[in-house]
Amino acid sequence: MGNHIIEMTDIIKKFYIGTPNELTILKGMTLHVEEGEFVSIVGASGSGKSTLMNIIGALDHPTSGNYILGGEDLGGMAGNKLSDIRNRKIGFVFQTFNLIPRTTAIKNVELPMLYAGMSASRRTVRARELMELVGMADRTKHLPSELSGGQKQRVAIARSMANNPDIILADEPTGALDTETGRMVMDIFHRLNREQGKTIVLITHNPELAAETNRIITISDGRIVREEEGAAQGGGSRESA
Repeated sequence: MGNHIIEMTDIIKKFYIGTPNELTILKGMTLHVEEGEFVSIVGASGSGKSTLMNIIGALDHPTSGNYILGGEDLGGMAGNKLSDIRNRKIGFVFQTFNLIPRTTAIKNVELPMLYAGMSASRRTVRARELMELVGMADRTKHLPSELSGGQKQRVAIARSMANNPDIILADEPTGALDTETGRMVMDIFHRLNREQGKTIVLITHNPELAAETNRIITISDGRIVREEEGAAQGGGSRESA
């Protein structure tokens, strides 16, 4: 540890700029995440969690402030360069799985590799490895509609790992799952963090899940209001002014 993989400084995000409805969602947020950390971002609905996730994931630009991801400054970067970085450096896992319905599980996992220009034979080998990693080796040919919620989420996690990204960004990944299935999904994240050194940013409103991570960052009304160490690190908290 010691190297920052995410460096956000004074991030402001506004919508409807210059109109009477102008809204400031993120109000000067500074957030650093170290390589290999498992961090949770917690906040109520409307706190700015989704907006922050879109900026961390390079899906949206901040209105102002600096964002350096894995040593690359994303400020003013052209859309095609940004999508290339996104595809290589970040794996996404969403609450709603976002699998392509009429495509087999293994083909869903291959998709990011296809975008990255990897050969068909290498894609298949890598996708099989990943399906095995998440305990889905016997479900490669199933369509999403033939899978349970937990199985879909495991396929989604395999897909997020396709290009061996530095960061997995998980937005309420257990939100649509029952407690037991959610537990299984969290165990996979812990394993990826511990065994493969993946940096994981978990966005959740569930304090129990957040408590399992190294660090819990609580946001409210577009600001970080508290940072504390989770159970993985051993207690302690710090209020932000």
